[in-house]
Amino acid sequence: MALQWTFVASFMYIEIAVVIILLLPFVSPGRWQKIFRSRLVSGVSAYSNIYFNVFIAILLILFVDSIREVHKYTAPTEEVDLKHNPDAANLAMMKLFRAQRNFYISGFALFLWFIIRRLLTLINEEAKLAAQCQAYKKQAESATEAAKRLMEEKDNSVNKGKEDHEDLDPEEKNIAVKLDQTKEQLVKTKEELKKTKVDLETLKSQATSTNNEYDRLLKEHEKLQVSWTPCLLNRIWILMLLFVVIFLKVYSDCFNNCSSDSDTTEIFKICLS
Repeated sequence: MALQWTFVASFMYIEIAVVIILLLPFVSPGRWQKIFRSRLVSGVSAYSNIYFNVFIAILLILFVDSIREVHKYTAPTEEVDLKHNPDAANLAMMKLFRAQRNFYISGFALFLWFIIRRLLTLINEEAKLAAQCQAYKKQAESATEAAKRLMEEKDNSVNKGKEDHEDLDPEEKNIAVKLDQTKEQLVKTKEELKKTKVDLETLKSQATSTNNEYDRLLKEHEKLQVSWTPCLLNRIWILMLLFVVIFLKVYSDCFNNCSSDSDTTEIFKICLS
């Protein structure tokens, strides 16, 4: 066996041993995580991606070379007649067997390399999940204990209150009842006060919005008045000029129709008629 195939076979045996060790049932994922986080392993795992890619490249090259050799020795040879040369036939079969053996060794080593990486990832994730479950379990237990303590304290306070009420005199009982009623009324009054404050704030917001809208409409009205005042004045002057022109026209017509000998009073009468 050549040197490279000896290396691949040794590497495959080491991979099989690593897979068997990782699959041992009595070693927990938490123990494996502690081992992975040790100084020696953490120093090696800092360059784990580089190692993984380098070994993949080497195994792929050897796997492709083994496929080439299998294809080479599987094809029939035309130069040598294998039926009449048993030594050549034995040599060809031996080379074909070695090529197929190298093919299986390199392929299985490449497959196991991916399996080991996946196993390490799954063990690390399982250890993290187990640690999270333990933390959540502790939190739940502490929360239940706190709830139990609060319930016990509440029950003790209620029992003490009942005992105190039983030990009181009738007048003191009446005072205690009135005090409880007053507390309830105080709580109701606080709630009503909150509602009133909310209503007041809504009314204030509505009033401010109404004032803003009124100011906007007032400004628009002033703008419209300012813009329409010169137009109205211009129209009044135009109407006055038209009236003067019409009056002069009527007067000139009347003056032309009248004779020159008629007096001015008759002219005015005709104009007025």
